[in-house]
Amino acid sequence: MAVSTAIAIYFLIWWVVLFTVLPWGIRSQGEEGAPGTDPGAPIVPRIKSKLIWTTVVATVVFAVLWVIYTYRLITIDDLAALMGMRR
Repeated sequence: MAVSTAIAIYFLIWWVVLFTVLPWGIRSQGEEGAPGTDPGAPIVPRIKSKLIWTTVVATVVFAVLWVIYTYRLITIDDLAALMGMRR
């Protein structure tokens, strides 16, 4: 796998994980009863910790996928068989 391809894949994984991590531990202003604000807005967004968690989780996911790709633990034929397609 080329370095540019690996960076692009990591970037995509990072963004998907970011949108998965964003709602973790959030209390909305509607739940807290804050008047005059959007009820869906978070009280304390904790963006810095979300970015750190996103990086950690994305790195683990990327590492697992890289090992699977590098050592050919799952091949295209395996995926085709899993979906019930003949080669």
